Amino acid sequence: TTEIYTLSLHDALPISSLQKVRVAQISALSRDIALRLSASRVRIEAPVPGKSYVGIELPNSHHSLVKLRPLLEAEEFQKLSSSLAFVLGQNVSGQPVVADLARMPHMLIAGTTGSGKSVCIQALTACLVMNNTPSDLRIAMLDPKMVELIRFNGLPHLLGKVETEVERMLGVLRWAINEMDARYRLLEMERARDLDSFNRKMARRGKEGLPRIVIMIDELADLMMTSPDQTETSLI
Repeated sequence: TTEIYTLSLHDALPISSLQKVRVAQISALSRDIALRLSASRVRIEAPVPGKSYVGIELPNSHHSLVKLRPLLEAEEFQKLSSSLAFVLGQNVSGQPVVADLARMPHMLIAGTTGSGKSVCIQALTACLVMNNTPSDLRIAMLDPKMVELIRFNGLPHLLGKVETEVERMLGVLRWAINEMDARYRLLEMERARDLDSFNRKMARRGKEGLPRIVIMIDELADLMMTSPDQTETSLI
């Protein structure tokens, strides 16, 4: 059995006699805590934001299915005015977790095999496509595995098709760099600070603006192992 004791500082010993424990000592015992609690893993939140506590998060014994539509209809997602808003899922309290890709603007999804990285990319794509027309957003997809993102071929938002060959994927990254440089020159000519202000100026003149471009890479590690120098240079 596990006994839990509570100590009130009003009737306890003087604070000077209480033993202090460093946060690093608690974090270092995460595996021992998981073994003691018969849990697959634990997550140490040290400290809990806004509190002077150290939290120990345990995985639920029963998994629940999180569907995309209720999250898209949630108030937290509707409040985000960004066209690149997307949902990530639910937190431990069951509340939607939303984010704005435009404020990142780089996101790395890491995890073990079968943990849901590709599913996350598919959900992210659904959010972006739902909020944007092809004239507002273009998506480039690189899939070294050749099986995960291929289902998006034919999507009107796509730049070309889902690329599965290494040389063509590296070509897309080089094109993105050239496109970025060309856009910076356009912004300089129009004295615009960012893409939003540039598109507003174009709209006032009755001209078409520039779409946002999102590049999605599934299994980036495979691309890094095949062509490490070119891939790393392009990403940097």
